[in-house]
Amino acid sequence: MRPRRRRLLAGLAVFLSMLAVVASTAALLLVGEPAAGADGDALASRLLKLIPVVLIASGAGCWLSFKLDTLYVQAPLRLAEQLAATLPHAGLRVGRYEAPEVEQLAQVVNQLLAQREADRSEVAEHFRATQASLEEERGRLSALMADLSQSVVVCNLDGRVLLYNQRAKQELSTGPDGDRTELLGLGRSIHAVLDRAVIGYAIARLQQASAAADSGHAPEVVGSTHFVTGTASGRLLRAHMSPVLGQTGRHHADGGALSMTGFVLVLDDVTMTNERHTRRDAVIQSLIEGCRGPLGSVRAAAEMLCDFPDMSSEQKDRFTLAIRDEATVLSAQFDKAARAFSSDLRERWVLEEINGAEILLATAGSIQEKGGGGRPPLAVKTEHVEKGLWLRVDSFALLQALRHLALRLQDDYGIREVRLSLTRSGHLAQLDLSWQGGFMNNETAMSWLQDPMNVPGKSSSLSVTDVVERCNGDIWFQRERVSHRAFFRTVLPMAAAPGNLPMPMPVATAEERPEFYDFDLFGWSASGHELDDRPLSELAYTVFDTETTGLHPAEGDEIIQIGATRIVNGRLLRHECFDQLVKPQVRLSPGSVEVHGLTRELLAGQPGIDVVLPRFHAFCADTVLVGHNAAFDMRFLQLQEKRTGVRFEQPVLDTLLLSSVLHPNQATHQLEAIAERLAVPVLGRHTALGDAMVTAEVFLKMLPLLAEIGVRTLRQAREASQTSYLARVRY
Repeated sequence: MRPRRRRLLAGLAVFLSMLAVVASTAALLLVGEPAAGADGDALASRLLKLIPVVLIASGAGCWLSFKLDTLYVQAPLRLAEQLAATLPHAGLRVGRYEAPEVEQLAQVVNQLLAQREADRSEVAEHFRATQASLEEERGRLSALMADLSQSVVVCNLDGRVLLYNQRAKQELSTGPDGDRTELLGLGRSIHAVLDRAVIGYAIARLQQASAAADSGHAPEVVGSTHFVTGTASGRLLRAHMSPVLGQTGRHHADGGALSMTGFVLVLDDVTMTNERHTRRDAVIQSLIEGCRGPLGSVRAAAEMLCDFPDMSSEQKDRFTLAIRDEATVLSAQFDKAARAFSSDLRERWVLEEINGAEILLATAGSIQEKGGGGRPPLAVKTEHVEKGLWLRVDSFALLQALRHLALRLQDDYGIREVRLSLTRSGHLAQLDLSWQGGFMNNETAMSWLQDPMNVPGKSSSLSVTDVVERCNGDIWFQRERVSHRAFFRTVLPMAAAPGNLPMPMPVATAEERPEFYDFDLFGWSASGHELDDRPLSELAYTVFDTETTGLHPAEGDEIIQIGATRIVNGRLLRHECFDQLVKPQVRLSPGSVEVHGLTRELLAGQPGIDVVLPRFHAFCADTVLVGHNAAFDMRFLQLQEKRTGVRFEQPVLDTLLLSSVLHPNQATHQLEAIAERLAVPVLGRHTALGDAMVTAEVFLKMLPLLAEIGVRTLRQAREASQTSYLARVRY
């Protein structure tokens, strides 16, 4: 029961008790024969005089009950809340109390706190001595990561980022419009930056190779894989993925076999290389086309000179002049090609060595998956698969091309079964995708090979022919009329089987880590859990705050600054921040300017809310939003949904409501008061980022206190917040 209601009930009980006493006395006096005359009037007069006495006594009783409640009920409750808030922090003491008995208890509590701090100091001194080597190793790792010229990202199997270096942050935090967007950070999904399908396919390859090695069915073990992918800004990256091995489940305790717990991505930006390669191909193509005519003329002129040796000198001179002119043209063509190509590196599209049987197995599994539009699974059979045949291809792109052809057969011709085969044909590998029935002419087959591919859930600008040509191969359509069988035949160059590759070493863990890595996230998996039932300590948070033109969002006030920071794995990532001013379309109220100090001159030239809000939405993706008096800020965001098309559907926690749950007997729950209770320094107040930082520190201090009262999951925190009377406030 709330303190105010309890006091009112206590006062009402005192008043009713006094009223009952007076009523009982009056009833006793009036029992028997009714009084007559002067005696009756005297009795009535005495009863009337008794009423003020009753009221005064009732008031005194109420005051006494309130005083006793304050001294001996409220004071111990405040003492308990202060003690709970003080326990995690050194140097804090509970305050003084009016009641001598409670004050004596407070002094004993302060003595116990002092003794505990002395014991902690002794333990901390021993612990500090053991941290020197760890700090040295951390410094070495920081320097190594900072000096790498390549982008390095380490993720768990869910794609959550555990480690990255500054080069990776620079290359992967550029949005599609070239603007800086904080897409990479600890605990964030790598799928927000790189194609989920490519990453998933590469992981499946590594897991499949590992499983085959464990079962002894695969003599060749692939310790890593390569692929090429693009970023949102259009950059082309060459990726080298290696597995990170660790002990999980039952193997963790008995030191059993290692399994894949994550992966390491080493990324190279090959955009310029690919552009040079494209320019080189264009030069070669133009050279071929430009030289065909002059070479034909030279050949014809030379043949005439050889076949007719007795021609006149005038004719010989004319043919000789033609040869010279065409040779001049050829020379010019070659000079032009040499100048255009001399500055370009001779690099090809990045390909990887892969076992051909593995390509067929992965393709069959991908085709059999249920496609879009309620498409039933397509049966796939493999036949004539020659073992030990290795290819050098872009395996993911080739898989997508074969899948595209198979699904078009199903959609356009109702084919229910396709067959895959892989055989050796001289020095080439021959890969067939065949079927029976469904007549197709050559023109249709050619358009399928030349048109851009369209696989379920994704479209591509590449055609099947483009993919096969990248792999230095060729593809065509062919029919066997006798067997009523048709097929797409792909011929590819074979590759030598790779030698034994070194297996990756497990990544070591550490107790204290800098903010660019957190290997504890290897054990943190978002899959298979409902977010509401996840422990608060395992969630990722975006703690944010806004500054506005005024305090009335429904009356047209707008956001002029958004500041945010992130909490991952129970740690505040101070370097992963969002801080952006916003140019409003309404005037600033003088009162708001006095609070935050943001004037129209400071906001001039800043982007509008329609630009800033999508960036902020990307920054807080896959996290729980946290704010102080978050209902106020969320109302401003909700009013911009129609204008910006950005909708914030993440769960929201409010430190204002959580404070009222933790400390219901405190007089105020303003941010400064909460920070003082929890020993959080207040810096940069009334700036969006400064308030977000303070709120984040406060929220971290609240988490263990919430756990002590049984609030451990997101669902429990939200339900507890709704019980607060402050949750009724609307904006």
